[in-house]
Amino acid sequence: MTSEPERDIATGILGPAHRRLSIGIVATVVFIAFESMAVATAMPTAVPELDGMALYAFAFSSFFTTSLFAMVVSGELCDRQGPRLPLILGTASFTVGLLLAGTAQSMLPFLAGRATQGLGGGLVIVALYVVVGRAYPERMRPKIFAAMSAAWVVPSIVGPLVAGLLTDELSWRWVFLGIAPLVLIPVALALPSARAVDGPPPGGPSDRAGRKRFALATALGMGLLQYAGSRADAIAIGVAAVALVALALNVPKLLPPGTMVLRRGLPTVVAMRGILAGAFFGTEAFLPLLLVAERGLSSTLAGLSLTGGALGWASGSWYQGRTKTVAPRYLLVRVGCLLVAAAIAAVGLALIPSVPVVVSVLAWTVGAFGMGMSMASISVLLFQLSSVGDHGANSAAMQVSDALFSATFVGLAGTIFGSGHGGAGDSTGVAGVDTWIYLVILAVMAGLALVGAWAAGRVRVTTA
Repeated sequence: MTSEPERDIATGILGPAHRRLSIGIVATVVFIAFESMAVATAMPTAVPELDGMALYAFAFSSFFTTSLFAMVVSGELCDRQGPRLPLILGTASFTVGLLLAGTAQSMLPFLAGRATQGLGGGLVIVALYVVVGRAYPERMRPKIFAAMSAAWVVPSIVGPLVAGLLTDELSWRWVFLGIAPLVLIPVALALPSARAVDGPPPGGPSDRAGRKRFALATALGMGLLQYAGSRADAIAIGVAAVALVALALNVPKLLPPGTMVLRRGLPTVVAMRGILAGAFFGTEAFLPLLLVAERGLSSTLAGLSLTGGALGWASGSWYQGRTKTVAPRYLLVRVGCLLVAAAIAAVGLALIPSVPVVVSVLAWTVGAFGMGMSMASISVLLFQLSSVGDHGANSAAMQVSDALFSATFVGLAGTIFGSGHGGAGDSTGVAGVDTWIYLVILAVMAGLALVGAWAAGRVRVTTA
């Protein structure tokens, strides 16, 4: 008799019909994840060499700003022509961006390379989601989403180490140039299957097309907000006001109607992606700093908390994809939100000297388990509630929600943090912050996660 694992291999995501595509998708995510982790390690060396410290933040924001615009473009291309074209264009753009950044001799070309990478990343990630929606039957989607989450684990562990070695022993440029030719391999594996599901959907494209101008205005608004945050004068106030107006007018046009008021069904599914991302990443951005400044950990040891988070996330995503996991999806999302809220509260225990640091680190791993379980379930729900003609538009909306909430709440945490900086820092520049400021940040993020736990029931179309 054939065992269950053997049946899963024969008929699952690694079965003959899907093996090549599954490997291609997972490998693509691995390279994108590795680049994301590695760039953060190489940036402190690269930017000073390019004489661009004044533009340091833009090395990150330029990527996220252009990727947001590209997500919407990719969604429209997928719904009109299929996922193959944005997959090809995105791979080419990401590769060109790597080459531009790796060969840059000054900061502006480097920023151009990062922006080009962002375009490629945004095009590719939405196209991959559409391929999943079209190529995999519903019963397989939880498993492929689990595999995509697991693809972040190894890069989270080895990415900073490899990038550090390349930067110290060779040059930071190899962090970009070394990966450029490798990106083409996994996409080449996925392209034949993408071609098989290419073309407009049977019911015609989404009726939510023509949103590129709103995406462009939103991206510009985010860029202006980042610019305002880099200044401390009256100009910053004016720029921030313009940016906020642009965001308020255009963001609702990029999301399903009713998203901002948590309308039952698809709008809440899309909103939940952002709520979870905002709460989790708003906390994670300051977790290593808290452990270094308040508990005296080294940067390496503090960074291990993020590695634990990557492992927890992958485990949670694996759990929701198990055949034996029979809990309804809304309940998985709700429990995930509660685990995230509890983990954020437990991070605050690190501020008590008598509490071992490992308590907060382990709690963060459990919170990441909740994130993996919830985020993968949200992706499954998205396709359950979307017609084939809306796969691209709704996948883009989900990614946009993620990016917007993450940027908003990480920025909010930064503003709160800045308000409590006493300026009496030590030689590392991380002390001199009132302890209560960390508690305010954690309270805001935990509150957001609890809002998600309440809203999770609204992902169901009916109350049954």
